[in-house]
Amino acid sequence: MPELPAALRSWHAFVESRDPALLADLLADDVVFRSPAVFTPQEGKAVTTHYLTSAIAVLGPSLRYVGQWHDQASAVLEFEADLDGAYVQGVDMLRWNDDGRLVSFTVLVRPLRGLQKLMELMAQQLAARQP
Repeated sequence: MPELPAALRSWHAFVESRDPALLADLLADDVVFRSPAVFTPQEGKAVTTHYLTSAIAVLGPSLRYVGQWHDQASAVLEFEADLDGAYVQGVDMLRWNDDGRLVSFTVLVRPLRGLQKLMELMAQQLAARQP
């Protein structure tokens, strides 16, 4: 099995530790975050850090990656979580540059009930973590 790219190792380290400081070296300044709940892409390191730290606070306790596919510049990570009894299944799609910094992070989530619960909890978390 080929070794994981550095960006993917760094992402897993962030998820495991939930340490937002790890995002400083992982995210490119011009990273774009795409949420299943927000129509417009969120651009920049600060806003992406805000979303990802909020997401890990919401999903982290029950988040488990159940599948992973990658090449040298991108990855798709399949995950599951339980949010107050609502099952969530989704994928994180990551792309990184030659420096190993994430330039794109897209999240897809199903089923609708799980997405609705995620949106509710994320709204609370985002408001509580206002930069």
